[in-house]
Amino acid sequence: MDEPVASASMGLERGPLLADDSLSGRSWCRAHSDLVDGWLAELLRQAGGAEAPGVALAAVGGYGRAELCPRSDIDVMLVHDRRVDVDVAAIAQRLWYPVWEQELHLGHSVCTVRDALALAANDLDTATSLLSARPVAGDPAPVAELAAGADDRWRKRARHVLPQLAERVERRHEKAGEVAFRAEPDLKEGRGGLRDVHAIRWAEAAHRILLDVDVAVLDDAYATLLDARVELQRLTARPTNVLALEHQAGVAAALGMSGADELMARIAEAARAIAWTSDDAWRRRESSRRGAQELTRAPVADPGSGIRIQNGEVVLAEDAPLDDLGVVLAAAATAAGAGVVIERASLERLAATTAPWGEPWSADARLQLVELLRAGDPAIRVIEALDRRGVWSRVVPEWTSVRSLPQHGALHEFTVDRHLLETVAAAARLAHRVARPDLLLMAAILHDIGKGAGADHTETGAEVAEEICRRMGFAPDDVSTVAALVEHHLLLRDVATRREIDDPATARRVASAVGSIERLRMLAALTEADGVATGATVWDPWTAQLAARLVERVAHQLRGWREAPDDASTFPTDEQLARLRMSDDRRLEVAGDVLTLMTADRPGIFSRVAGVLAIHGLDVLAAAAYSTRGRALAEFRVSDPLRDETPWAKVTADLELALDGRLAIRARLSERVRTYARATPGALGDGTTTVAFDDRASVDATVIDVQAPDGIGVLYRITHALAELDLDIRSAKVQTLGRRVHDAFYVRDRGGKITDACTLAEIERAILHSLVG
Repeated sequence: MDEPVASASMGLERGPLLADDSLSGRSWCRAHSDLVDGWLAELLRQAGGAEAPGVALAAVGGYGRAELCPRSDIDVMLVHDRRVDVDVAAIAQRLWYPVWEQELHLGHSVCTVRDALALAANDLDTATSLLSARPVAGDPAPVAELAAGADDRWRKRARHVLPQLAERVERRHEKAGEVAFRAEPDLKEGRGGLRDVHAIRWAEAAHRILLDVDVAVLDDAYATLLDARVELQRLTARPTNVLALEHQAGVAAALGMSGADELMARIAEAARAIAWTSDDAWRRRESSRRGAQELTRAPVADPGSGIRIQNGEVVLAEDAPLDDLGVVLAAAATAAGAGVVIERASLERLAATTAPWGEPWSADARLQLVELLRAGDPAIRVIEALDRRGVWSRVVPEWTSVRSLPQHGALHEFTVDRHLLETVAAAARLAHRVARPDLLLMAAILHDIGKGAGADHTETGAEVAEEICRRMGFAPDDVSTVAALVEHHLLLRDVATRREIDDPATARRVASAVGSIERLRMLAALTEADGVATGATVWDPWTAQLAARLVERVAHQLRGWREAPDDASTFPTDEQLARLRMSDDRRLEVAGDVLTLMTADRPGIFSRVAGVLAIHGLDVLAAAAYSTRGRALAEFRVSDPLRDETPWAKVTADLELALDGRLAIRARLSERVRTYARATPGALGDGTTTVAFDDRASVDATVIDVQAPDGIGVLYRITHALAELDLDIRSAKVQTLGRRVHDAFYVRDRGGKITDACTLAEIERAILHSLVG
């Protein structure tokens, strides 16, 4: 295309280019850079510098690479020869002002070649920006001298500057986090982002560390992120690099993708390719810098396998039988067990090997796979290396369906495939608790494999896991065990946090699904590993305690014991019942994070307490209620997310007012909602509200499951709706996951369980109206 030139008097006309949907990514940046080149060249001409000998305008940094995004800084140098009699300061002033008048982000300097190179010697940012110096207008000679001098000095000072560059990369990663795994990634500064590619290319300019295959991988991944960055800045009209949730659908549409999921999957894949390639290049550069120190040791596998550890890497001999899956997995297990990596040349040979592996697997291959998984955290790096080079998907072909697959919901820190690896690492730390660690580890690596199918991932995952384990040659009973663990991997946590643990029906239901003590122990370990790998908001001490209590009760059920376990926590206790019957007074008591209320029984007590707790910003974790002979007992376990110590005196004072009908709960909550919305716009979450009923979860109550967007007073609004229908709330399990609440209420009417379809429909209508009406 012809180079566009804009008149200085007209300013820089970028509107048509910003609206041009035929260009994106690198091609758009090139067109933008060309447009700016033409405009600046005209400005330099009008400023009297275009024909001046020894004077030139040079583009540096991203502009020098011709990668001007819509809101990128325009970094330039006005380079001049000190010996030439030209008023460079006057030229610069006439040049910069038109740029400033357009409110463009201009990074500028005026200097000689010698001054610029001297500055680069002591400033890493200047040194790296000069590596992309190119002429825009004026005399090209000083720019050519500048570029050549910058490149020469960079290579000569490699031993000094590259450690600084590597340290800066690490600091940036710590601050910006992972592009691949953050819900709102920083496309430029995060680990696996655009800046990592810049850094590795700067390092490559000083010391060759990239393989030919790496260059192509980086180029493709870089293009993906640059496409997204360009469309993000076109969409927002701001110099942002953070791909916020609210903009992901728009960026995806601009790039012709099906939606945000496809966009984030592509970004995750690109970022992981960049991160792994960058890490590998820096590691090999560091290894070559230290020099070769022979560190050999006896092979872990068969001596004839050709596996050894040399220079801190697992090396496969030239004659190693790479068509033997057992040898391949032995190399991986050896690397993970020693906490090292597979040597890059050996890894590339594995990637190039296409000979099929036999089915079912040999016993040795299964053993080596389990040893690899049992290595824990070091296995993550080894498996990801195999995955980056296409080897792991030959071991587990179904892995491709979950590779870089985004997770739905704010709780998950990782993509599905990385979450599976994190779960395996956590399970390896718990393997001593179970009789069959191999089956626990297989369930851990496969528990979310069904998410790639887009259906119910537990049922689908069980089928996929069964097929994989059968192909690997596991015994039929073992295959069934792994499939059952995958199918029920959410059971313990869901039941523990959403059902009454002491209700006999709860333990019977779980025992029926699990089937044996051995499976229960494996399921408990898998549940903990899955929770730990998901994050602290999912597996906190309270959840762990509930799960442990549930496991103990299910174990009693499976052993056929009728007596409750010693640690059974009954509500109400004998002491509470005695006090409830002996006194007609209202009693409010606080012990740690538990609030206990004894008072005269009347409708709406539960909702009034919930409302006051919400007014004071307290989260309810669980609640129980009991009534007899006109007296009511309620117990609320709460957490205070904002303060180290809960202001119980103020809370109980407001509770007294509320119970006496002298506190405007709804008005107070509305005020808090308005204040909270101003302080944190958009924080209340989104999504649908669902109401479901479970008539089998309890012996004498109907369970109402409510899922809704999180917000202030949600529990109050639900329980107030139930009170208006004269329903007795026996207990509640309240849980907030990300921006959604998952609440369960054990309720009864005067006749016990609620089975009438019309009544159930009316309950659903009341709850939905209270939350979305």
